[in-house]
Amino acid sequence: MTDHDHGDEQADGVRITDNHKIDPETGAPRSPEGGEEQSAPAEADPIAELTADLQRLQAEFSNYRKRVERDREAARELIVANTLAELLPVLDDIGRARSHGELEGGFKSVGEALEGTVNRLGLKAFGEPGDAFDPMRHEAIAHEFSAEVTTSTCASVFQPGYEFAGRVIRAAIVSVADPETAASE
Repeated sequence: MTDHDHGDEQADGVRITDNHKIDPETGAPRSPEGGEEQSAPAEADPIAELTADLQRLQAEFSNYRKRVERDREAARELIVANTLAELLPVLDDIGRARSHGELEGGFKSVGEALEGTVNRLGLKAFGEPGDAFDPMRHEAIAHEFSAEVTTSTCASVFQPGYEFAGRVIRAAIVSVADPETAASE
């Protein structure tokens, strides 16, 4: 075999390269040897880095998109809640007209349409006589004792409360009845 043939055989043969950064026998860090062996790991590192950067950017963009949607929804809920809060006096007037038998004719259909619209938007009225008193949802303006109740209870409701999206827009104005046993203590 000539040197020329030997070179072809070596080029066609299998070449094994140990890319471990630590020598398994000594445990010492290895230094890169030769320009050709050094180039292969150097090419893999930028690709891995670019892939990791791309994955990180995709995750950041996904988080940004979710945050923007959350902020948009919160802004929408705030705008709707503020608008509904401005309509509460009108709803109170409609309720008073209904309780006095004055809600009839064209005014009745307008009142019912408005109440239906605010209900579809998510406005919920609360505060009925007999409800358990909750200081986070009710504003007490009168107090009495009663043998008919076992816990603090709304005896009368002077003005209904309203909530939207789980938040109280306006507390119900009520009188509270406590059990008579609390009075004797």
